Amino acid sequence: MSIENDLSLIQDFDKNYCLQVFNLLPVAFVKGKGCYLYDTEGRKYLDMIGGIAVNCLGYGHPKLTSAVCTQAKNIIHACNYYYIPQKAELAYRLCRVSFADKVFFCNSGAEANEAAIKLARSYFYYKDINKYEIITADMSFHGRTMGTVAATGQAKFQRPFEPNLPGFVHVPYNDIDAMIEAVNPKTAAIMLELVQGESGVHPADLEYIQQIKKLCVEKGIILIFDEVQTGVGRTGKMFCYQNYGVQPDIMTLAKGLGGGVPIGAMLTTDEIATGMKPGDHGSTFGGNPLACAAGNAVMEAIEEENIIDNVKEVSDEIFDKLGKLRAKYNCIRSVRGKGLLIGIEFDDTITAQGMREQLFSMGILVSAIGKSTIRLAPPLIITKAQAGQFIKALDKILKNVQGPKSVLGKIKDAIPSKKQIKESASAVGNAKIDKLDTLGLTNEKPSDKAITDNDD
Repeated sequence: MSIENDLSLIQDFDKNYCLQVFNLLPVAFVKGKGCYLYDTEGRKYLDMIGGIAVNCLGYGHPKLTSAVCTQAKNIIHACNYYYIPQKAELAYRLCRVSFADKVFFCNSGAEANEAAIKLARSYFYYKDINKYEIITADMSFHGRTMGTVAATGQAKFQRPFEPNLPGFVHVPYNDIDAMIEAVNPKTAAIMLELVQGESGVHPADLEYIQQIKKLCVEKGIILIFDEVQTGVGRTGKMFCYQNYGVQPDIMTLAKGLGGGVPIGAMLTTDEIATGMKPGDHGSTFGGNPLACAAGNAVMEAIEEENIIDNVKEVSDEIFDKLGKLRAKYNCIRSVRGKGLLIGIEFDDTITAQGMREQLFSMGILVSAIGKSTIRLAPPLIITKAQAGQFIKALDKILKNVQGPKSVLGKIKDAIPSKKQIKESASAVGNAKIDKLDTLGLTNEKPSDKAITDNDD
């Protein structure tokens, strides 16, 4: 029996037999090519969300599909009693291009973060040091297991599952004073996303991350970067931490690492790896031949096909065009992000859900975050022309909704806010308002991209 081409039957089966934990759009995709998806009716959609930063090579990439098909014909799964060539090769590739010396493979970002949490605690256990607390940020997202839900700094993800696991402390993001105050003798680790994707695409400040690294070194605290969404080329570097000039002790990956095949990874140093002994942790499916063959193909494609250069070029194009749209329309409150992980926030006249639906009706797929922000995380192979297709669609929607920005609005934008002046005075290199460049208040282009309202 196949229901693949019958949307009505697919919807019926999903409603009756699948746990209803997702709010689904009325579409089912049956084929993909490059950056496009095709539904049961043959309609074509530009994928600007990439399976939520998963399909980094798009659809039907020859290197990836060939690797998966070839491996499936040989061995799909081998248990962890034996050496697995594909796993060993992928671990080598990841260590060669990162800070890491050792890798643990699993199946998802949540599992990778669970492994990181366990390693941070077990490292001090084997040293007979009573340190177990982990500090994370408000508005963070680290997964949906009980451990990673407790680590996540958003009550809406925790409330139905209370009581939450103890041992986690949450502090405001980009607030170094709050972080310093939260540190105590029982602090084992600080765990952060370098771009908070799920809460609206908010990059960490450069100075903030550098100060946290210094704090961790001074206090003997393990630094964990959750790069589940930002890793593997997404932000214009192989890993996002490379934008900040610091190295973590532990890093987690998933999403883009398998190009669509489920895989997760926790990377760490030789020193921190002493915190895990045989039998302390494991995974039935983690590091299986099929997933690791996919991971090797992704890493090879990124290195050989200049994909990170493409990320930088297309990202610059998108931010430039979005900046022009913001100058044109009052309703765009902010544009934020790094590389090809971008958030566009609107004012109260436009809802994120409404914008997602409007773009969907025009054959463009995005993600809605909260009430007012849409997220873009397209395949890393996207072209400037394809990005332009999205920009044109957004321009058309905004023109119909609001019309061009008034002269008064443009004058308002030209006046620097107190926050801008303060940031300029302190010479923070990653100031978050691109317009500061044109106002002569910064000397360098910020390392992350942001175009924001000037009202604090």
